[in-house]
Amino acid sequence: MRRSFKFLLRPTGKQSTALTEMLRDHCSLYNGALQERRDAHRHLSKTTVRYRDQSAQLKDIRAFDPERHGRWSFSSQQATLRRLDKAFAAFFRRVKAGDRPGYPRFRGACWFDTVEFPKDGDGCRWDSTPKDTVRRVRLQGVGHVRVHQHRPVTGIVKTISVKREGGRWFVILSCDGVPAVPLPVTGRQVGIDMGIAHFLTTSDGTHVANPRHGRDAAAALKQAQQMLSRCRHGSNRRREARRRVAALHAAVRRRRLDHAHKAALALVRDADVIAYEALRIANMVRAPKPRPDPEQADVFLPNGAAAKAGLNRGIHDAGWGVFLGILEGKAESAGRRLVPVDARDTSRTCPDCGHVAKDNRLAQAEFVCVACGHTANADVVGALNVAHRAGLVLREAPVA
Repeated sequence: MRRSFKFLLRPTGKQSTALTEMLRDHCSLYNGALQERRDAHRHLSKTTVRYRDQSAQLKDIRAFDPERHGRWSFSSQQATLRRLDKAFAAFFRRVKAGDRPGYPRFRGACWFDTVEFPKDGDGCRWDSTPKDTVRRVRLQGVGHVRVHQHRPVTGIVKTISVKREGGRWFVILSCDGVPAVPLPVTGRQVGIDMGIAHFLTTSDGTHVANPRHGRDAAAALKQAQQMLSRCRHGSNRRREARRRVAALHAAVRRRRLDHAHKAALALVRDADVIAYEALRIANMVRAPKPRPDPEQADVFLPNGAAAKAGLNRGIHDAGWGVFLGILEGKAESAGRRLVPVDARDTSRTCPDCGHVAKDNRLAQAEFVCVACGHTANADVVGALNVAHRAGLVLREAPVA
């Protein structure tokens, strides 16, 4: 399996300055390569500049500016150019597919936060001081940086990335050949229904509370953002206010991830087969289209955008997509099976008689079948239907 391990770095003052300069110079390289591609395309000759052309210029760039670009790893600079090349490839793919393209943009100093080293030992070295009791990673131009390693690293380290999150620095190891650690067989199969009132509900009637971390931090975040808007651009007060906003966002993100990890681990330990709704979250949080008034020009009718915005905020705060990604990784590592099922009408189908009707669920939490009178919690009904559909999927699956 391919897995990533993320650890907090504890650099010294000089190393923090060097890490910041490394990000700055890689950002400058990214923006310079983007500008070259834009200028070449706007020229009358419509010249196309590709990765191999820009990579061939790196040697001259490093020789011309040894104090900045010459300090850093050649391979990491190539990875930055590949990053730009991937952005252009994605842009042309969207253009060809007829989607909204989104031309690659220049990166500001605060919007470029990751440097990748494509190979362990080429410009970087994990566990660079093996005889020392403290784990360190060596980065070219920075030195041996102390790592707060809170769990063992398994597999073979393939790539190493350094990332800045607010005022913290992290090292991310991408490892191949990570062995699975199967959990004991439980003989249980469970379906889950994700929601807003409850984070998730299992088919056996267990509700997992929705912590709503974003809502709890909304007042403090609003105050911090108001203070940021009042500060003069370029001032020290604005810099401190921006750090405060970033710290609040980071705290909410960490809490949300912690809750998702704990909920996913509990499911993986409890069941061999976990069924979930294959939700299209991007479509669910899409804003409603405007409703022009057919009788008046330039006048629009109410379209429920305000209510939809509140629902979208709740979905984002719950973090369904993050949770499902974590659940998939934990299930694979533990030898469990995940079964995605069709999410249509799971909360409108009676688990007793199979009758499907919108009127079966008139309230948020109450389910009353209009055909047979079956009454239950609506979230539990949804989870039961998910588990039933998963059983059908497993029954129809070919035997390996």
